[in-house]
Amino acid sequence: MKRVQKYPGVYFRESAKRKVNGQSDRCFYITYKDPSGKKIWEKVGWTSEGYTAAMASQLRAERVRAVRHGDELPRQKKKEPYFGELARKYIEWARTNKKSWRDDEQRYRTHLKPYLTDRKLSQISPFLLEKLKRKLADEGLADATVKHCLVLVRQMYNKALAWGLWKGENPVKGVKLPSLNNSRVRFLSHEEARLLLDELRNVSTQTYEISLLSLNTGMRAGEIFNLRWQDIDIENGLIHVADPKSGRSRKAYMTEMVKEMFAAKQRGNPDEHVFKDRNGNKIRKVSRAFHRTVDRLGFNDGITDPRQRVTFHTLRHTFASWLAILGTPIHTIKELLGHQTLGMTERYSHLIPENKIEAIAGLEQRFISDRKVVDIKATG
Repeated sequence: MKRVQKYPGVYFRESAKRKVNGQSDRCFYITYKDPSGKKIWEKVGWTSEGYTAAMASQLRAERVRAVRHGDELPRQKKKEPYFGELARKYIEWARTNKKSWRDDEQRYRTHLKPYLTDRKLSQISPFLLEKLKRKLADEGLADATVKHCLVLVRQMYNKALAWGLWKGENPVKGVKLPSLNNSRVRFLSHEEARLLLDELRNVSTQTYEISLLSLNTGMRAGEIFNLRWQDIDIENGLIHVADPKSGRSRKAYMTEMVKEMFAAKQRGNPDEHVFKDRNGNKIRKVSRAFHRTVDRLGFNDGITDPRQRVTFHTLRHTFASWLAILGTPIHTIKELLGHQTLGMTERYSHLIPENKIEAIAGLEQRFISDRKVVDIKATG
């Protein structure tokens, strides 16, 4: 903020984008003290709107005169917060009031911050959130994750209302939340998995390694992005997994392919992330190289059902599906995936239809046998 030397108490700032007559547009402000001695800053307006430094100075003189004679000053408009400011306040509140605050913080930083942080609360409309919903879905996020993001926005606006930071309708009310019936049905065949990994190896070494790790351990993308070298125990073939969803930890077990992959990588400091973006920072989302490769292989051609589309999460689903087909006990699959409840894992029980057919056949055979016994007794 620069002071206009000719007029006391008058300041201006220049816009980096707006131009007037070939020069940067200026927004004028005035400052004065209210009857209690509190310093007041008041926005006057832009040059492009017809305002000048002289007009700002005249308005300031009227404000000073009003204070001197005890006249009532016009009410100052409350500054409308940006979504980023609201998010910071909300996460600070959540840290002491919500067990799942880490989930909220991660969803905001990863999915909401890039699109909403620099918008004022009044600028976020149902239409904008619908566009965000589609964008997150196009990035491969599960319906449940997209829904959690929108619910988080709704919770933030509710708090803004409660804290007096916002007056108006919650924009999420006008958005249709995704259905949670998003249990993945499709998993990769061994041939499809080989094709995908071979193609990824030629496109991006890191995307290949991340995909190989998920396919062989069932780890989520977020769990892989959180990995640090201190979590990798090649000697014992173990990976310490910090679950970003539940806050709990578990162990993942390395296959020989995974061991070889980690052994070939240059090991960093214990606290250093194993996989990093091009700037050396923690990865925030699955690389576009993965999605482009899936499209190039035609895995999603003609498929409209989101449960049948191949996304990065399909690799985790494939890991569990292959285990189920091999007859792995459902409780073991539950522990390997880090599910909190058995109900979350039971979706994979349908992948062993032969066992179900045998069970039904056995039930029928037992019924027939028991019926014959009853008939013999009845006729005897």
